[in-house]
Amino acid sequence: MQRRTFLQSTALAAASLALGGCTPKLATPPGKTHVLSLSFDDGFKKSFYRIAEIHEEYGMKACLNVIATGHMPDFKKVDDWILPEILGDFNDWNKLAARGHEIMPHSWKHLNLTKVSLTQAKENILKCLEYFHDNLDGYDPQKAVYNYAFDASTKELDLFTLQHVRAVRTGGWLLWEEEEYNAMPVLEKTGRLGCWTNGPSNNDRWVDKQINEFLKTDGGWLILNLHGLDEEGWGPISATYLDKLLQRLSRLDQLSIMPTGAAFS
Repeated sequence: MQRRTFLQSTALAAASLALGGCTPKLATPPGKTHVLSLSFDDGFKKSFYRIAEIHEEYGMKACLNVIATGHMPDFKKVDDWILPEILGDFNDWNKLAARGHEIMPHSWKHLNLTKVSLTQAKENILKCLEYFHDNLDGYDPQKAVYNYAFDASTKELDLFTLQHVRAVRTGGWLLWEEEEYNAMPVLEKTGRLGCWTNGPSNNDRWVDKQINEFLKTDGGWLILNLHGLDEEGWGPISATYLDKLLQRLSRLDQLSIMPTGAAFS
């Protein structure tokens, strides 16, 4: 698809969604008061296959967000954690998508878009989305969530990106000061999703604390931004912990665990 056609079609799709007059409908089954999304970033090949396998053991779908150019020869490492040699490619992402897991855009080359010009930031967003459109099987902008690198965005960037995708995931602290959780996910809705993250060391205890505190509340939608497993990525969690966590949480009647994009389909 040519670039102009891509831009026109995605902008029109987003505009039509924003104007929809449907009665809001929750994306969760009746009786669910809490929603949790474990949103894994960057595209670590070994970790992402294992994350998918663990989710599958409990009948769940993983939420996996990948850097569009992470597999390309000229991709440079980001800090000490995102190393080209441990990232997967779109052959991997299409295999995982075929198994039902959610693969979403996580930037063109992992720039902090608030530290470059607005023009460059918008170009990077569009290049990322166009690459996903051309290379990820079944990619649908009407269901896509753009996950900002470093959870860094501005209102202007959010409004721009929302012309081309269903929702954006950014830092929760950029959206509000008092509320810690998102509203329950609603079908047919667009908007900004707030997430929380922690690092750079192992995150097992931090994740446990966030979820346990969340479950004591009246409800809402908690999105935790995670990365790799064991030694991969910034603020990793251990594979054994993820397994035990999903096993424990799968038994809770009030909780629904879902990828972020599942809220819109």
